[in-house]
Amino acid sequence: MGFPRGPVEECNGKLNAVGDALYVIGGKWKLRIIIALSEGHRRFNEIQRAIKGISAKMLSNELKDLEINGFVKRTVHTGTPVVVEYEPTDYTHTLGDVLSSLADWGTMHREKLRREG
Repeated sequence: MGFPRGPVEECNGKLNAVGDALYVIGGKWKLRIIIALSEGHRRFNEIQRAIKGISAKMLSNELKDLEINGFVKRTVHTGTPVVVEYEPTDYTHTLGDVLSSLADWGTMHREKLRREG
């Protein structure tokens, strides 16, 4: 039987949980890549065109990280030419509420800035 958690332990638990989440999906590009893949499989160049400003090297690194963490599946179709496709995994769909909340908050924030500016 555990002891009741106090405010400090609860805060530390939330900080650790958010830290874990940001470690996996944080940064400028990862969620954008996941959104770009939300309609299904895409080739590397299609993803790069969909995300303005990302370099090929950065996209490659971020796709590897997303694959390691179970968000992206990479499929190589051998042939001439070799085609590499990326698609979201079922695990990616666990981010649905997070992405919806971020999109809602981003829209609200943009409107706030327009009203104030």
